[in-house]
Amino acid sequence: MTSSHLDAPVRTDLADAGQAAADPVREAVLEAARRARAASRELALLTADRKNALLLASADALVAAEARILEANARDIAEQSAEGTGEAMLDRLRLTPERIKGIAGGLRQVAGLADPTGAVIRGSVRPNGLQLRQIRVPLGVVGMIYEGRPNVTVDAFGLAFKSGNAALLRGSRSARNSNEALVEVLRGALAEHDLPVDAAQLLPSDDRSSVTHLIQARGLVDVVIPRGGAGLIQAVVANAKVPAIETGTGNCHLYIHGDADLDEAIELLLNGKTRRCSVCNATETVLLDSALGEASVDRVVGALQAAGVVVHGDREGLIPADDVDWGEEYLSMDIALKVVDGVGEAIEHIERWSSGHTEAVATRSIEVAEEFCARVDAAAVMVNASTAWTDGEMFGFGAEIGISTQKLHARGPMGLEELTSTKWIAHGKGHVRP
Repeated sequence: MTSSHLDAPVRTDLADAGQAAADPVREAVLEAARRARAASRELALLTADRKNALLLASADALVAAEARILEANARDIAEQSAEGTGEAMLDRLRLTPERIKGIAGGLRQVAGLADPTGAVIRGSVRPNGLQLRQIRVPLGVVGMIYEGRPNVTVDAFGLAFKSGNAALLRGSRSARNSNEALVEVLRGALAEHDLPVDAAQLLPSDDRSSVTHLIQARGLVDVVIPRGGAGLIQAVVANAKVPAIETGTGNCHLYIHGDADLDEAIELLLNGKTRRCSVCNATETVLLDSALGEASVDRVVGALQAAGVVVHGDREGLIPADDVDWGEEYLSMDIALKVVDGVGEAIEHIERWSSGHTEAVATRSIEVAEEFCARVDAAAVMVNASTAWTDGEMFGFGAEIGISTQKLHARGPMGLEELTSTKWIAHGKGHVRP
């Protein structure tokens, strides 16, 4: 998606009805947003028991529809393979019986979490007897814009629904068939439970202008969340008229300090890089302390290469690394490697090149760990743990709607609480202000 698709502003008032009717994609998006707005009013009143029952039923329905979902996914894989899509992106797109069970399991986990809506954040009684409470409430209509990874369709719906929000889902054209099958199952479960089916709506993905209309539908959509590559995220954030939560790309680093347990550090590195190289929490750069010595550096390089990782680095025998490599989110079996002189130089490198997602340190020094945690500015900082741990499910959120790298409203894996806002409720007894 380029910025040329995101130029014209969207008005949602009645005077604009003629223009909307002349653009079928635009009208489809705005009409879906209107239906979502109506559905969100009903969702805000649901009890936790009704929400949980729907989520559990949806999980069962997804497993029961496995054959249909896999057949739709196979069509997407075949189409993208024919277009020359790389294996890393195909892996993001691919569904398997195990992944479908995992997606369903995510819904079950969300059902087991506490409902955030209605929770009291703080409160007080003023000296004059006025009672104040600040409570969590749904955001309303959440627009989700994402690439590949059809599991996001279900994760986004589950989290949005449990937190009382209606979800407008704008997946990529590459996953069109998969997303259609998944949303059909979700809407079927909603209908069977006499709940508004427009709590889950899939927007058109064949025309990129649907993104424009969604992110500029101010007054109908409460927030948009882009999840994908840097180009998509920046285009949405730069052009949105609806509030946007930026989920960032993952140029994640692992710094191996001079006194680290090298066997453990290599295990962390391989897990972060090779477990699933196409995801945003994959380790993309490893920084090796010069105090480790040449033999240890060679061990790290050898371990990476033995695991099938292509190493781009600043030492002889490696693919020469430059500024492109230091800033790259490879999303492939590639990694950048640099030898640094101490924790200070490692942090300086991270400060320059980090995307603010996840940064990790391997060390046995409490002082180094504390300095790293205090000085590194990222949504998540790991000490002797793989960058792959930055994940909503791993953090106990059941799933995530994205990993926010911004600092307002939400930061890090976004779960149920991050999909709520607050409102103040005041109880008085004829209180008037002097």
